[in-house]
Amino acid sequence: MNDTNIPPGFGPNQRRSPLTDPWEPLYWKQTADAVIFGLRLAEPHTNARGLIHGGLIAALADKAMGHSCGHKLGGTVSLVTVNLSVDYIGSAKIGQWLQIDSEVLKTGSTICFVQCVVTADGEVIARANATFRAVKKT
Repeated sequence: MNDTNIPPGFGPNQRRSPLTDPWEPLYWKQTADAVIFGLRLAEPHTNARGLIHGGLIAALADKAMGHSCGHKLGGTVSLVTVNLSVDYIGSAKIGQWLQIDSEVLKTGSTICFVQCVVTADGEVIARANATFRAVKKT
């Protein structure tokens, strides 16, 4: 896959992890208020029926929302997911652009509330919300 299939403003994922490495290439862009994740859907993202796997959606929503909270808190804390809720509204196909747009609702010294919308080629396929515990980095 070449970068011409990636929407403008997105660059390579800067924070890789063992969980998401098999799904690379992942992309992100940072705004003043959030970190937006995206990827071009491919066969490794599907379940046995050829649909985009709900676990992929949940994991990437968690990742996008956590990074958005971390960004909003200035990168001074590590975040641990306390609660994650996902509503699956639709599905997506191989080849579509999956994008996770987060909105940080409220931050405090030890907690962050955030929600996101997951789209495939601009159509909403899921929504999620999460609560994160902020732990000072040592």
